[in-house]
Amino acid sequence: MDERQLRILRELGDLGSVTAVAEALHVTPSAISQQLRLLQRSIPVPLTERAGRRVVLTDAGQALAAAAVEVESALARARHAVTDFTREADGDVSVAAFHSAASAFFPLLLRGLAGEERPRLTLADEDVAQDRFPALTRDYDLVLAHRLDHAPPWPRTVTSSTLLHEPLDVALPAGHPLASKARLTPRDVADEPWIAVHDGFPLLATIEAVAAVANRRLDIVHRINEFSVAAEAVAAGGGLALMPRWTARPHPGVVLRPLGGVHARRHIDVLHRPERTARRAVRTVLAEVHRAASVIRGRD
Repeated sequence: MDERQLRILRELGDLGSVTAVAEALHVTPSAISQQLRLLQRSIPVPLTERAGRRVVLTDAGQALAAAAVEVESALARARHAVTDFTREADGDVSVAAFHSAASAFFPLLLRGLAGEERPRLTLADEDVAQDRFPALTRDYDLVLAHRLDHAPPWPRTVTSSTLLHEPLDVALPAGHPLASKARLTPRDVADEPWIAVHDGFPLLATIEAVAAVANRRLDIVHRINEFSVAAEAVAAGGGLALMPRWTARPHPGVVLRPLGGVHARRHIDVLHRPERTARRAVRTVLAEVHRAASVIRGRD
């Protein structure tokens, strides 16, 4: 049985005929009869009987029609509860981001959404391989993810929008001879020791592209995912690294130089399941995420 069938049974008890029910519900009498037959299949006792040329409810039908009133009332309360939930301006909204995005976006979100009648943020850092970002949308309302320019698009199971197209620069110690150059090429940096990310993380593909263009294998001596840690290693002379231009925290002992000859850029996208933005609070936070991206982009 379903809600529509129960409503038809209730209306039949109130109006007394299939024709009257059909007129009230703006459908044909045959459609009403069909729904009554479908309902009867799920009930082991007769719900209707003939009274001359009319179809009326049996005692069992009257009992079910009375229960239908309670069902409709419960469903109405449920709909109102959902409506109230989706309209809440200050509901809880969870946001996950990889480390450098968390460092850049989270302070802006916390400041931008401070105050009463604003969504309550729950923030988490999630530094995962690129193919695991979509799965995080099961646990979080919004997920800040990164991928390279030439990487496959996100799966259709999630909704995505791009926040930043962020350049990836070469990070060098401040006193390094290459720091005097305004722009670097793969050949400039191919013979240097390198600090790379772990396998499965997007930046590694750009480092591999540097090696391909320079036609030599790079000497990767350290594997560090966290950019603030990598910056300390660069400043201490541990090697060169790729750093995002806008979202990595500046280090006084490190200079960034643009890299030509390869696609050295990443997308920072926000992912979510389509149904999450039915909530007003989530839409509010999503708009604030886009405003934060404009602030970060304007720092260049």
